[in-house]
Amino acid sequence: MSVSHVTTHILDTGAGRPAAGVAVVLYASDGGSWTQLASSTTDADGRAKDLGPEELAPGNYRLNFATGDYYAGSGTATFFPEVDLVFEVTGPEHYHVPLLLSPFAYSTYRGS
Repeated sequence: MSVSHVTTHILDTGAGRPAAGVAVVLYASDGGSWTQLASSTTDADGRAKDLGPEELAPGNYRLNFATGDYYAGSGTATFFPEVDLVFEVTGPEHYHVPLLLSPFAYSTYRGS
């Protein structure tokens, strides 16, 4: 199995476990609007490894996480109904974009 050029991993830091079952969509910028490239749902380990092709052209991309639906599934209130992360692909290397999530905060970084 090949791994896509962009992967993500969501950790629910409030609950202290991976965030399973979160819908994730990858978009590409085409100069003012966004085109959907792929969608996935995080697995039991909070990972989405199948977000699009094995290689992407340089440019700006966006990951959209359905965090409101995730928290609604457990009856937990959240301030963020969704999270959008915009990042730049500059070359052929792998891009891992993790999300650390709690009901009222989130952070991210360029992973490996």
